[in-house]
Amino acid sequence: MKQYGICIAGGGSTYTPGIVWMLLEQREHFPIRKIALYDNDGERQEKLGKACEILVRERYPEVEFFYTTDPEKAYTDVDFVMAHIRVGKYAMRELDEKIPLKHNVVGQETCGPGGIAYGMRSIGGMLENIDYMMKYSPRAWMLNYSNPASIVAEAVRRLRPQARVINICDMPIGLEDRMAKMIGLKSRKEMTVTYHGLNHFGWWTSIRDRQGKDLMPAIKEKMAVNGFIVDENEYLYDNRMSWRSTHYSGKKLLEIEPDCISNTYLQYYLYPDEVVAHSDKHYTRANEVMDGREKTVFTECARIVEQGTSQGCRLEIGNHALFIVDLARAIAYNTGERMLLIVENQGSIRNFQPDAMVEIPCIVGSEGAEPLALGEISTFHKGLMEQQVAVEKMTVDAWIEGSYQKLWQAITLSKTVPSASVAKAILDDLIEANRQFWPELK
Repeated sequence: MKQYGICIAGGGSTYTPGIVWMLLEQREHFPIRKIALYDNDGERQEKLGKACEILVRERYPEVEFFYTTDPEKAYTDVDFVMAHIRVGKYAMRELDEKIPLKHNVVGQETCGPGGIAYGMRSIGGMLENIDYMMKYSPRAWMLNYSNPASIVAEAVRRLRPQARVINICDMPIGLEDRMAKMIGLKSRKEMTVTYHGLNHFGWWTSIRDRQGKDLMPAIKEKMAVNGFIVDENEYLYDNRMSWRSTHYSGKKLLEIEPDCISNTYLQYYLYPDEVVAHSDKHYTRANEVMDGREKTVFTECARIVEQGTSQGCRLEIGNHALFIVDLARAIAYNTGERMLLIVENQGSIRNFQPDAMVEIPCIVGSEGAEPLALGEISTFHKGLMEQQVAVEKMTVDAWIEGSYQKLWQAITLSKTVPSASVAKAILDDLIEANRQFWPELK
């Protein structure tokens, strides 16, 4: 059986240990010969890399493992690149969230002005990593988690059309896990779903079990009470209260769109005033992550390194790791698995523009993703999606052209922003914060 070489781009991410651990757990089903971590922040990556090195040595010693800041070393002779880069790290995410909130606009890392700012930083970093892959391992596949996925996917579609890149997101997977638990299923994989939209902007229109039974009525009945919250005590005793309100928003979204189940990110577009009213302008989700997962993962990795063993390891394998390894296996073994991916529409949604990057079910095999035909979508969904995809396309226009005007228009067009004057004020603040990351705008 062939063994695969893996490069994890963004090796300093707190999600990296989970991916490494998942690769080790799946070694019988997805054998690997090499894991390379790559990051341009060597100091941060080393803290995680040393712990991952111990994990690999103890659980899969025959695998070559290393971490490096040298792209040629990292990208040479690999079959898959698992990318989750964050240009500007959490310091910039915090500004993405707090600058819009200063103007009473939704502050969120992938939605609204914050997502646009993040996208303007991510495009260059993603293209750089794609170019490394195409130079040093031209037959490799890049499985990209880097956010904001829709903007990144649109930039890659236009600027690197020949690259073997599949853009993915684990948010729908996490919500499907919750839906499965609501109705007593052991796994989301017992469900067959139909979903359409853009990344962080979509709807489930059908959910059935393996025998074809419609599961939507039972799920909606549960959601009408608590949204996506499965455990009533969830998040009450940690610093992630914003996630409790996010998952509870499923109830409110069901009221405006009762025929479907909405992705929770739609709360930012359909109820932006309420989101802002309940946001803490001084302590956002970026702060929750820095005080929570960041500290937890780095502390645990430091403990592993200090003890010289992974015995008693408290690192967790999350949806992020599960999904990306499942996707790699589907390509490697031509499994024909059905997965939600971000792909060029090209008629899959018949009444939507063909060059939009949409998130829809695909069949995955050795040649990549084959999108399923979904027919037409409702006027409500189509109208919302057309507005949002225009935001994403204009953001990429602004990056390519260095256009202040296009980026102002993109922010103005976002459904989270009330006026062009507010959009301009936010943009000017974002330009000041992102001078070392964005192209110069004229």
